[in-house]
Amino acid sequence: MSLISAVNLTKVYGSGDTAVRALDNVSFDVEPGEFVAVMGPSGCGKSTLLHLLGGLDRPTSGTVTIDGNDLTNLSDARLTELRRHKIGFIFQFFNLIPVLNAVENAALPITLDGVRQAEAKEKATDWLRKVGLRERLDHRPDQLSGGQQQRVAVARALVADPALILADEPTGNLDTRAGEEIAALLRQVANEWGRSVVVVTHDPRIAAHADRIVFLKDGSIVDQTVLEPANGRNAEMVVEKMHAFGD
Repeated sequence: MSLISAVNLTKVYGSGDTAVRALDNVSFDVEPGEFVAVMGPSGCGKSTLLHLLGGLDRPTSGTVTIDGNDLTNLSDARLTELRRHKIGFIFQFFNLIPVLNAVENAALPITLDGVRQAEAKEKATDWLRKVGLRERLDHRPDQLSGGQQQRVAVARALVADPALILADEPTGNLDTRAGEEIAALLRQVANEWGRSVVVVTHDPRIAAHADRIVFLKDGSIVDQTVLEPANGRNAEMVVEKMHAFGD
């Protein structure tokens, strides 16, 4: 069974002559452990789609089902609970708490969920070691590079053991090398740790790490491309597709 099933997702902002149709009858599935990149021109609906998949916004029509839970029928309280346990979020700007160190930042989701502090820090430490920050556990955000801060954010997204990771331009604030490292880390999240990963990105080098790329234009899916692992031309192919669809 698919982890995510989106059926006829439509999102309209405003009404009447000023209405904007951000998404128009979008349907697609994401399998457990699959890495999907969502691409398309600015304003095509990428972030709107991610927000609907994550339950951060509700569709005008259509449904989103995650791990058997229909998000469109959940109360706000139940939706918040599902996000807390099923979904990890990663953003372009790392959103770390400046006065907390790496362990405290990574532990925050489960600390706020009532997990004992010692247990939360133990889990956070384990994930920080897995994402390559063994030597940076006690460092605050201002003592970390951009790539290291994003690794903390990845650990924070994973600390509650969610089935799904949603990332909105996770490399958009990083240099080329750090961006490639985060893309490879997200590939590891899917391959080694079995999470489904959905990433919105403009960067073809990042999308080239995915199993599949969903291209949006004017709120609709115009193409879905399955990538071959370790194909050295994946990034070039993504660039060609982007040009074809007007990105």
